Amino acid sequence: MNLHDFIENFDNIFGSVRESLVVLDPGLKVIKTNHAFCQTFNVKPHETEGAIIYDLGNRQWDIPALRELLEDILPQNTMFHDYEVEQRFEGIGRKIMHLNARRIYKEANQTQLILLAIEDVTEREYHKRNLEEIVETRTAELKAAVDEAEKSRHMAETALHEIKQLKEKLEAERTYLQEEIKLEYNHENIIGQSNAINYVFYKIEQIAGTDTNVLVLGETGTGKELVARAIHGLSLRKDRALVKMNCAALPSSLIESELFGHEKGAFTGAQSRRLGRFEVADGTTLFLDEIGELPLELQPKLLQVIQNGEFERLGSSITTKTDVRIIAATNRNLEDEVRAGRFREDLWYRLNVFPVTMPPLRDRMDDMPLLVRFHIDKISKRLGKSVKTVPVSVMDSLQKYHWPGNIRELENVLERAVISSSGPKLRLVDELKKPRKDLIRADRTLADVEREYILRVLEQRNWKVSGKNSAAEILGIDRSTLRARMKKLNIRKDGDVEV
Repeated sequence: MNLHDFIENFDNIFGSVRESLVVLDPGLKVIKTNHAFCQTFNVKPHETEGAIIYDLGNRQWDIPALRELLEDILPQNTMFHDYEVEQRFEGIGRKIMHLNARRIYKEANQTQLILLAIEDVTEREYHKRNLEEIVETRTAELKAAVDEAEKSRHMAETALHEIKQLKEKLEAERTYLQEEIKLEYNHENIIGQSNAINYVFYKIEQIAGTDTNVLVLGETGTGKELVARAIHGLSLRKDRALVKMNCAALPSSLIESELFGHEKGAFTGAQSRRLGRFEVADGTTLFLDEIGELPLELQPKLLQVIQNGEFERLGSSITTKTDVRIIAATNRNLEDEVRAGRFREDLWYRLNVFPVTMPPLRDRMDDMPLLVRFHIDKISKRLGKSVKTVPVSVMDSLQKYHWPGNIRELENVLERAVISSSGPKLRLVDELKKPRKDLIRADRTLADVEREYILRVLEQRNWKVSGKNSAAEILGIDRSTLRARMKKLNIRKDGDVEV
């Protein structure tokens, strides 16, 4: 592509890039800016083009670091350079920016264009500075205490050890929160006004203000995590983030390390010390999802933490204290698991202090109109569509269906419907049929029903476990959860399984 074509096609190439981009000529006049630059710095394209970069926004861009950066580029001392600067902009406020400039379209040793890339790192840097200030403040406080009690060497060693622990804990919590941000959670409130869901609200209000352990029961996809988040949000620990771990999402060899942490060299691959969920959750709530999948050999260690608030990291003999409130969730019948020898009876008693059962969707059909409206609005907003009307026939089909996948299945059905709707009226694409009578026989166990349903979905999707139009998508669960259920229920197919 020649220079003229590059300028002509700049908007097509860089219009959707999230990073702010500015193209300058050798005289440092602005030739082009992308949409992200105009949106971030509240300017119109016609206000920028032809202006000297330093004159933009009443000389707000006359930044020494920017001048130094461009002066390095212009004499061609280097192909690219970058700086990090902090600047206050009128009407926008203070911005921390990562500036990167490079020469493009260099012909006959003459710079034809300069591409200036601006990354807004304000939020990330402020968060980092806040953590650093906490550490610095606490370090200063502890240092003052050590200076005052200098006679005692033991006191100084204890204080320095506390600083190290605090830094580790802050780092572990920051890492955990950054991982949580990357995941997609439904943080909205529980939707509904039926008698069944109102009873759940009553139970949540009853228990939230205490430190009692809670066991959330219910079928897959009913919203058990929302119950845990609601309890935590109304508790005295709400100022700290809820810490979560899915016991079915990790191989059993890693669960112990994730829960209790490990020392450097505790096992192959342990390159550094790591704090576990119980240490990160000290002072807040730990949500253990799918607790029924916890390996039997780890259950005594979990019982010890619940009883005494004590545990040891992998590879360490030092006992660590922790103050954690536990909310556990499962779709299994733990009494049956105890009788089958797969779950410890004493652990079940410790967890089952205050059970809360999330009703299946088929038992709360009065909530269907509210749920449908809520999820359609959310999906439409995300997809940039405007679906406003749900025909009576569609609502009737939704209310007559059995919903074995519960709310997760409903979300998937509605997303496909919104995608397929070309106008304001919702068009249902899934053929929702009433379950066969043999699926609801009272003499069959939940595991039998679950196994048969998963088998039917897998066969329907040609044993495609994950990805688009896969069994995991239809069931409304993660692929790791589906694989765990297949292993648990001994579901196998001769030949390879499509990933």
